[in-house]
Amino acid sequence: MTNKIEIHGYYEEQFESVKEAFAKNFMEGLDLGASLAATIDGKFVIDLWAGYADAAQTQPWEQDTIVNVYSTTKVMTALCVLMLVDKGLIDLDAPVAKYWPEFAQAGKERLPVRFLLSHTSGLAGFDEIVEPKTLCDWDRIINMLAAQKPWWEPGTKNGYHSASFGFLLGELVRRVTGKSIGTFFRDEVAIPLKADFYIGLPKEHDSRVADLIPPIPIDPSLLGEIDLQSIPVKVLGNPALDDKLVAESLTREWRGAEIPASNGHGNARSIARIASVLACDGEIDGLRLLSSEIIEKAIEEQSYDTDLVFTFPVRYGLGFGLVSKDRPISPNPRAFYWGGWGGSHVTMDLDAKLSWAFAMNKLMVTLTGDPRTERIREALYKAL
Repeated sequence: MTNKIEIHGYYEEQFESVKEAFAKNFMEGLDLGASLAATIDGKFVIDLWAGYADAAQTQPWEQDTIVNVYSTTKVMTALCVLMLVDKGLIDLDAPVAKYWPEFAQAGKERLPVRFLLSHTSGLAGFDEIVEPKTLCDWDRIINMLAAQKPWWEPGTKNGYHSASFGFLLGELVRRVTGKSIGTFFRDEVAIPLKADFYIGLPKEHDSRVADLIPPIPIDPSLLGEIDLQSIPVKVLGNPALDDKLVAESLTREWRGAEIPASNGHGNARSIARIASVLACDGEIDGLRLLSSEIIEKAIEEQSYDTDLVFTFPVRYGLGFGLVSKDRPISPNPRAFYWGGWGGSHVTMDLDAKLSWAFAMNKLMVTLTGDPRTERIREALYKAL
């Protein structure tokens, strides 16, 4: 246990306990380098960073350090699709094939857009073996998903669309706008909000990217007998969430590709900034990205069942997880969230007009939830 950690940045006095919770994660050896940010009414009340950007602990985590946040990227992808729904360019109840004709294969002719956002389409993973670097080949993945038969009757069950989520929705954005998801996100979200977040990272930012520290694997004996044909294994094991994926995530090819469920690069500040739009009814600083109506629609429950991939109950809206008795992420009923493999997290809370985000480089995999974000969340809501 290290005794001292220097915390950099800013926080309002009432959030002293949140800063202490953030520091405690370092002192207990749970974090190596990390950032934490929160906004209320679109204004930053916490913006902290600490630790090291590299495994050797020679490079400090700086104010502008960014990191691959894996599935926290899904929030950005969902936001882009909801913006197009809001503009009337995509209809949630129209068949995906209306916009992407090749999708009408293997019984998917009538599968609606809504099912892609709510993880209920049955396309949770890939029938073919996929290596981490295969995810950099957009056309190959898109053609695979277009031809694939759903693994269950669409709309009847939820199962986390780990990597497929971003490709399915990203292709929808491309078909409707003519822009790749990374370009649309940059032009319509990141640049207007001055948010330092990328889906497809330009090479000039490589020097700011923190190393990822692979997680300690979960002891297989805790998992019981593993069925290689089960949905959890077919999704989370193809490609596997392991050291090989971490190694691939550090390559220029991965960083530069657009993998809109998995390879967004940013930090807590940029994530909380983007999330503040969702927490503030679609508008901050006089800039409206979404109507409040579409946000209300996005947090309507679409499915609440034992997730076929996670094997525990998840309550899904359109593109987000919703607050539930199983995931009490907030005392408020209109809170929603998502997180990334290894521990990154973002919560948006419409009732508190609060967004908060955590991004780090030490990946942690647990069966019971990440103790770092649990501790921060508890301190944050107490301080409110």
